[in-house]
Amino acid sequence: MKLFEYEAKSIAQNLGINTPRGAVASTSDEARDIHKRIGGEAVIKAQVLVAGRGKAGGIKFASKPDEAWARANEILSMTIKGEKVKKVLVEQKATAKKELFASVVLDRANRCQTVLASDQGGIDIEDVARQSPEKVLRHRLDPVFGMRSYDARLIALKLGYQGAQQGTFSDFLSNLYRLSVIYDAELVESNPVIETQDGRFVAADLRVIVDDNSLFRHPEFQERSKEISGEVTALEAKARENGLAFVELDGDIGIIGNGAGLVMATLDLVKQYGGKPANFCDVGGGANAEHVATALQIIQGAEKVRAVFVNILAGITRCDEVAKGIVDVKKVMGLKKPLVIRMVGTNQEEGRKILRSAGLTAMDKMDEAARLAVSKVAA
Repeated sequence: MKLFEYEAKSIAQNLGINTPRGAVASTSDEARDIHKRIGGEAVIKAQVLVAGRGKAGGIKFASKPDEAWARANEILSMTIKGEKVKKVLVEQKATAKKELFASVVLDRANRCQTVLASDQGGIDIEDVARQSPEKVLRHRLDPVFGMRSYDARLIALKLGYQGAQQGTFSDFLSNLYRLSVIYDAELVESNPVIETQDGRFVAADLRVIVDDNSLFRHPEFQERSKEISGEVTALEAKARENGLAFVELDGDIGIIGNGAGLVMATLDLVKQYGGKPANFCDVGGGANAEHVATALQIIQGAEKVRAVFVNILAGITRCDEVAKGIVDVKKVMGLKKPLVIRMVGTNQEEGRKILRSAGLTAMDKMDEAARLAVSKVAA
């Protein structure tokens, strides 16, 4: 889950990371009042979860309160890459002696966290890495010990800092790392990190992406993870409210499975036979009838879905519970889309008996079921 910039900076401040003075506003009047409090040159930034807000005109500057009102009014009327701007962050414009880039990223390939740093901040770091890869420092952290003071000092030294400045930048990096650990972040990135004239380091911009699987440890973010936004569709929000692992895709064949691996394999098989999956939906191990029924109701209720493929390999999950969920939906609201069921494993015969009593059947082989699901759409 991506955090808004103002959310990321709020938790950063609590961890001792310097950020520009400012506040978030939902209206132009609030933006003007914030400018009156902070004074001087200010930057007004759209709070959206999509990239490219600067190029889209979502970052503007103001030197007076009335000008801040006008700039905020312009930004709050914008839609950036399909996401309506609902809030702006009004901050003091920081004066930079130097701009840097710093991030702590979850490096799955190397099974550790990696620090990326560069003295070429304030610009697209991907361009820097492509054109001048030697200017981007990569430092892997020990997966057991994490960032030690030695790691932070070494990175600072390689960026050209010595003495007191080496210690100050080391502290900044250490706090970014602490943030990543405390909030289970896949990414913590500041671009630019501003070195001020008095030697401080300030996170002028801050991106934080929290691992969705850790949200149970962060109740402060759970409700927002269900909100509809540029990152979460209406269907995804509805599924998350009901405890489903759900990602909406572009196709027209709804997919329900138990276990992420099985669901991914199902998506691949549907694609192999020429179909286009409409979603990833994992009801999880041990799913009961109610859970399965909810998933089926949500998926068959989507207009773009033309057929539904339920693929269950039961272990902890019981086939009779899955069958009850499917039959409950048929009784209550009917099966609005062609339905293909592949169901094997625990209580298989009991489950198939329940399906037969409702005029439904289940297949044994996953590839045959996938081919049938694709044919239902092609017909």
